[in-house]
Amino acid sequence: MKQRATGEAPARSEAAAPPARGAVPAPETGGRRGPAPRRGAADPVKALLHRHRELCERAVDPLEIAAGLEAHGVTDRTAARFRHRDVFSLAEELYARVPRGGEQGRDTEPLPVPRIRADWILLTLLPGVLGAATVAGLRLTHGHLRLLAVTGVLAAALATRAALRRGPLAGPSATRAWRTTHGARAWSLWLLGYALLGDGLLHAVLTGGPDALPTGAPDGPWPTPAAPALALALACAPAAWCAHLLGAGARRRLADSRGLEDFTAAVKPLLFGTFALFLGALTVLLLACAGVLHEPVAYPQTLALGALLLLARLLTVHHHRHAPAVALGAAAATEAVGLALPLAARLPGCAVLAAPVRTLVNACGEAAVPALACGTAALALLVHAGRTLTQASAHAPTGAPE
Repeated sequence: MKQRATGEAPARSEAAAPPARGAVPAPETGGRRGPAPRRGAADPVKALLHRHRELCERAVDPLEIAAGLEAHGVTDRTAARFRHRDVFSLAEELYARVPRGGEQGRDTEPLPVPRIRADWILLTLLPGVLGAATVAGLRLTHGHLRLLAVTGVLAAALATRAALRRGPLAGPSATRAWRTTHGARAWSLWLLGYALLGDGLLHAVLTGGPDALPTGAPDGPWPTPAAPALALALACAPAAWCAHLLGAGARRRLADSRGLEDFTAAVKPLLFGTFALFLGALTVLLLACAGVLHEPVAYPQTLALGALLLLARLLTVHHHRHAPAVALGAAAATEAVGLALPLAARLPGCAVLAAPVRTLVNACGEAAVPALACGTAALALLVHAGRTLTQASAHAPTGAPE
């Protein structure tokens, strides 16, 4: 898509004005003061400029206006009603019409790119450090200090909460993004809790238990593998770096693109590349944690959960909060049903309820339940992210929340 000089757009629109002005019959206006209606009919862009004047005045680039219009639902079909072939062409005219002192542009005021800051780097490392300290304490005491386990889990949770309030995992509207996703936060806590205790609980339920509380040991009556939870805690740091790479790369492409289609084509490889980079980092962390703790490597369920949490956070940060809440809730509900059916099968005449879960576990193990639940939800979010996070409105400062 060729970018036109910003000064040409008004001339083209005004050149199209005479036919529309001539189409308004003189007797209809009579002696009334009718210049405003005639001018609005001949110059429809002026009405759009009036509605989005604040957006156009603070924009430093025509593409930023295009992103804002896209966020407000203006499509190429809508732009055709304003005598433009696409949204970017319409944005060029709006940008050119707004008076600017000193003609600031992309050379003098480029789009802001997120910076790397020491505070958010330390905050993203803190959950992993606290998680490692808790696991080490439990191993040294052979799982007898349950108070230590509870304290460590709470500390890691608070550290994760702090990491989500600062840096690239928080986004430009950090406080609002956190406070408006209570449902997603509850589902995320459930999924993380299931990653720590769920497989052991399901095993105990299917074998007639549970008969005791978890001790934190992987070989107890209620097995509690620590490697997946520790790997996910340590993965806060690579998740933040991947979010930073996506945000910074998208802003640079937003400044360099010559149209919305160019931007989408440039951001798609960036999105899927950062997603694959995170999965690679999580795989390495999981392998290292399993080796140090001498536990089996729980690849499927941990990678599926990590992918789901990362995609949900990226969408939330970039103003798409409904889809993550639905996906996280669906995954949590699937895991809850997987636990509830064997328990309900203990009622008289209800043994058949446990058949689906038993069949799945017998074929693939207890890990199949969270892997299926989180993997399906993550795949749905990945498809959704491929459509939404590749739009300019998701990365421009003018993007409106969903």
